[in-house]
Amino acid sequence: MSESNPIRVYVTHAFDESDDYLRVFEFLESDDRFYYLNVAKPENIPESGGLEAIKDELIQQIKQSEVIIVLPSTHDQKPDLSRFQMDVADANDIPKISIKPFGGMGTVPKEVEERCNEITEWNERDMVDAIKKHGRGEDTARWEVIDFPGIEDLMKDDNKE
Repeated sequence: MSESNPIRVYVTHAFDESDDYLRVFEFLESDDRFYYLNVAKPENIPESGGLEAIKDELIQQIKQSEVIIVLPSTHDQKPDLSRFQMDVADANDIPKISIKPFGGMGTVPKEVEERCNEITEWNERDMVDAIKKHGRGEDTARWEVIDFPGIEDLMKDDNKE
């Protein structure tokens, strides 16, 4: 994954840019070494053709992705539309990730939890790692680095003895 080969990400939507939809991209943007392309286009709501046109538009968007993020808020708002988006991902062998409801309030709907490959927290590192893992099969195996202020001074004192 590089700037010239970004991971194609689709985030479920009901043809609007909800708070959670926008928040996903705020979190992804905070990792300056992660390159992605948003293939979801909530602004592309068909003007005519009814439900079939809506489904066709969603299919075209989802088929471009390598991984989809299923938002519990979209499922709560429009369960049939969310279910359809997951069905399209399944039909195209596209892995699904969900993110727990923002702020720790609420739970991931049971159907979403059962159908997704992974459930993450609202944490840019967890989200990026899940996208890399399921979208490209990359295992980041990152280590958490913990800084203990003053440890250098203690280590110097131990070496003097």
